[in-house]
Amino acid sequence: MLPSRRSFFSWSGSALGTLAVLPQLAGAKPHHAPKAKRAIQISLVGGMSHIDSFDHKPELTKRHGKPLGADSKPDVFFGQVGLLRKPDWEFKQRGKSGLWVSELFPHVATMADDLTVIRSMHADSANHTPALFVLNSGFQFNGYPALGSWLSYGLGSEADDLPAFVVLPDGRGDANGAASNWSNGFLPAQHQGVVFRGGDAPVRDLFPEKPVTKEEEKDSRAALDKLNALHLDRAGGESDLAARINSYALAAKMQLAVPAVSDLSKEPAKLKTAYGFDDPKTADCGRRCLLARRLLEKGVRFVQVYSGGPIAGSPRTSWDAHENVKENHGAEAKRIDQPVAALLRDLKDRDMLKDTLIIFTTEFGRTPFAQSAGNVVGTGRDHNKYAFSCWLAGAGLKPGTAFGATDDIGWKVAEHPVAWYDFHATVLHLLGIDHEKLTYYHNGIKRRLTNVHGEVVKGVLV
Repeated sequence: MLPSRRSFFSWSGSALGTLAVLPQLAGAKPHHAPKAKRAIQISLVGGMSHIDSFDHKPELTKRHGKPLGADSKPDVFFGQVGLLRKPDWEFKQRGKSGLWVSELFPHVATMADDLTVIRSMHADSANHTPALFVLNSGFQFNGYPALGSWLSYGLGSEADDLPAFVVLPDGRGDANGAASNWSNGFLPAQHQGVVFRGGDAPVRDLFPEKPVTKEEEKDSRAALDKLNALHLDRAGGESDLAARINSYALAAKMQLAVPAVSDLSKEPAKLKTAYGFDDPKTADCGRRCLLARRLLEKGVRFVQVYSGGPIAGSPRTSWDAHENVKENHGAEAKRIDQPVAALLRDLKDRDMLKDTLIIFTTEFGRTPFAQSAGNVVGTGRDHNKYAFSCWLAGAGLKPGTAFGATDDIGWKVAEHPVAWYDFHATVLHLLGIDHEKLTYYHNGIKRRLTNVHGEVVKGVLV
């Protein structure tokens, strides 16, 4: 049984009295005027092929079936270097900008004039789990705070009844590394990403397992509040304990806020159709994209929407297209293309895109040659850490443009290389944060998201 609004606020007023004396755990105000107030990240797990999506390579089509011709054996994950392989989807110039986008994403292509594509991304690792960790935290190992956690620490949430950082995993399962991808690391516990899942209980253990009366709820909350205050005072205001108390106080508020924000029933039927609710293939991502918009409206700072679950399995539930790019990418793109495009359009129609940042990422790309033994044009592509594409949309960006370039066949970066440190520095910059100033002292080191690297990619900014 949920607490009534009256009993809840009776408790929360008492709790807030305690929380008022807790140490300030969220970070300072923005370092400069932000272009964006909030962000959504669409995270593609497994490695999307840039040369089949956002990086048009006519030369690769011309050289289809020919050997790579490199002097040394390419450093690829599985070591099977087949012949060069043309894209499986036709590229077209889109919108007024003429941005090249393939038929893999026909719905997103209609929003090309709002996209800012970075075609010169490169990664430190060609292995999924460490590559995902770098994408999220800037480090190849777990235990470091994710981008969303840094934003929670640096900016906090605009809502007092919802977390600053919410994660919406693929309905088919969590990505490699699971919660390590949205960990608060060494930051206070309140900055951990909070997972919302489908069904009647989006947040695990949010509601009591057994019904309790209003009086029991009120009295137990009041008693817990007093005990926490005593414990905190005895511990000398220890920050980790304060963060834990804050987390429980937030959880109590979420008992009312979460059911309201996750209830999509009152959204217009036409809008839900646009997000793909009517098609079983798009419904899961459609619901999560619509929920992401609602969370932003309620003041959540950063929402991460995953596309792809576990890497292993047959058929694969991720973008890891070793066996067959056409089948794998075709199925995965079908799940997200319409919902992501609808999200962009919905934000634009609501005049939210002007101060919202949309981030579309993948941990690495795919090779321009087939993954096959001998002189065979196979159907799959291997991991490619040397070059891949990501895009952004929204506040502070040059819309309808592409930055950086790969070589003629899309194998390696040729112009304006962008590492994850640079990408993260740019995202923080758009949200008003100087990446060199957002730090946290841990184990004798002033830690930051970008480690000791990173430059803002000014070429993508207005």
